[in-house]
Amino acid sequence: MSTEHKRSLPAVTLAAIGVVYGDIGTSPLYTLRECFSGHYGFSVEPSVVYGFLSLIFWLLVIVVSAKYLSFVLRADNAGEGGILTLMSLAGRNTSARATAILVILGLIGGSFFYGEVVITPAMSVLSAMEGLEIAAPNLDAYIVPLSIAVLTLLFCIQKHGTGLVGKLFAPVMLLWFMVLAVLGLNSIIHNPEVLRAINPVWAFNFFLDHKSFAFLALGAVVLSITGVEALYADMGHFGKMPIRLAWFSVVLPSLVLNYFGQGALLLKNPEAIKNPFFLLAPDWALLPMLILATLATIIASQAVISGVFSLTRQAVRLGYLPPMRIIHTSEMEAGQIYVPVINWMLYFAVVVVILGFEHSSNLAAAYGIAVTGTMVLTTILSCTVAYKNWHWKGFIVAVLAVVLLFIDVPLFAANATKILSGGWLPLVLALMMFVVMTTWKSERFRLMRRMHEHGNSLEAMIASLEKSPPVRVPGTAVYMSRAINVIPFALLHNLKHNKVLHERVVLLTLRTEDAPYVHNVRRVTIEQMSPTFWRVVASYGFKETPNVEEVFHRCGLEGLSCRMMETSFFMSHESLILTKRPWYLYFRGKLFIALSRNALRAPDQFEIPPNRVIELGTQVEI
Repeated sequence: MSTEHKRSLPAVTLAAIGVVYGDIGTSPLYTLRECFSGHYGFSVEPSVVYGFLSLIFWLLVIVVSAKYLSFVLRADNAGEGGILTLMSLAGRNTSARATAILVILGLIGGSFFYGEVVITPAMSVLSAMEGLEIAAPNLDAYIVPLSIAVLTLLFCIQKHGTGLVGKLFAPVMLLWFMVLAVLGLNSIIHNPEVLRAINPVWAFNFFLDHKSFAFLALGAVVLSITGVEALYADMGHFGKMPIRLAWFSVVLPSLVLNYFGQGALLLKNPEAIKNPFFLLAPDWALLPMLILATLATIIASQAVISGVFSLTRQAVRLGYLPPMRIIHTSEMEAGQIYVPVINWMLYFAVVVVILGFEHSSNLAAAYGIAVTGTMVLTTILSCTVAYKNWHWKGFIVAVLAVVLLFIDVPLFAANATKILSGGWLPLVLALMMFVVMTTWKSERFRLMRRMHEHGNSLEAMIASLEKSPPVRVPGTAVYMSRAINVIPFALLHNLKHNKVLHERVVLLTLRTEDAPYVHNVRRVTIEQMSPTFWRVVASYGFKETPNVEEVFHRCGLEGLSCRMMETSFFMSHESLILTKRPWYLYFRGKLFIALSRNALRAPDQFEIPPNRVIELGTQVEI
């Protein structure tokens, strides 16, 4: 590690505290309270308190510290993480059939994230606002309106970027974790016997004493690790070392102290189960704690909103979602983006959820199923990477998979019991996103196959045009081609109807590689196919946004000079007609047509000046 890197490590670690750990850092607001909710029927007794605290402690140690920070973070694609990245890595050295299965698992995991991201802001902000029940009981009626107002402000500022507000994230979250630790430590000092819960025997005895009820209660205990996927998804922004350092130096000690402090409070005063987090604070600190909790939950919500923007961009670039407007809100940070369609769809869904559930305890019944589902899929995909990519011994990988699934599957099964009481919501949202992504990918492939079924050879056509050219006009024509060695549809139609050809023709293909970024040296590949035909292939990573101006600049450096204002871009615009299909494919066809009509047009997608674009329409049956 260089001296400069060492100097920057504390700053990056502080930033990681502000962004990566927002969701898991606000879990103490509601986790222990939900463990004793009426859903499970547990009374506040010492053995039960010790059992829950032991489960929470060992979940934080095993799932977060061991599984994610020690194992999953190893699976990086050029430093990037996330479920779609893991899917891409897992499918590299497998058979076609196995790759298809891994892609489906990855898409389900991505869909689960969309389902979770609707619950997280509503759950976090509502939990913070419910501190009003303690600080000012007469203001209970304002909890829901205030929560909606806070989230409305948060979603409205997304279009302006989070750079300015983001500078406050790290100091606020650091203060939040310090306050968690101080409040918890103060309570533990007055009741130190609560530390006995560190012994895992209490967790085992809890299951032996309560059996099926203890299993169901895992659905509440798992709330302590919601947000764990952010550790992996945000790896590209901060790196492995700062994320690990932030966890072990600040986040884990603060969370453990606060949970055990709440447990010590309950041993002393069982009535505090109404809201053990806020009752940890002295009366004079209730209002400041309410303000700080609100700020912390806003930051937690911002983290998942930014995460869904990043996931959406990856899905668009990998061809699983239709092109949509993606706005870069920072000239300095490539990762700061804003997706208007996703932002307002998410806002509408969050408001509906808040109005429908009204209380965080009701939302807790819906929370966790998507998180634990993603955890199971992450285990399967990461173990595949360990076996196929890292060449770990099969026996070691099998043992590791069994151990991790022995934890993940019961957590998922316990949360699956919440389906009728609210868990259906994230599942329905995830199913909708899965249908959209698989429909777009498969129907797009069907469309491309239908458009290129004429069977003409590109090389033969170019040779024929050079031998017997049509009327040639001055200038450069660029034909966007989705695939190499395929005749662009717009070129065929231009020759058929206009019967002219420009004196220089460039066949441009923009390709997304199986990597987050592509170095500029490998950005553009140029091949002269004939005296007047050129093929240009521009490669981008799935976290990059293609730009034709940049492609032209790289072409100029390679000896193919193209001036934007002297170039015409020919593109095909397909009007889709649905043919007779089986009933189970009819809906997918209708959905694909609707998505295509609302997709971002190529000129906007690749930042091509509108006055340089010529669109040639055609009807295509699908």
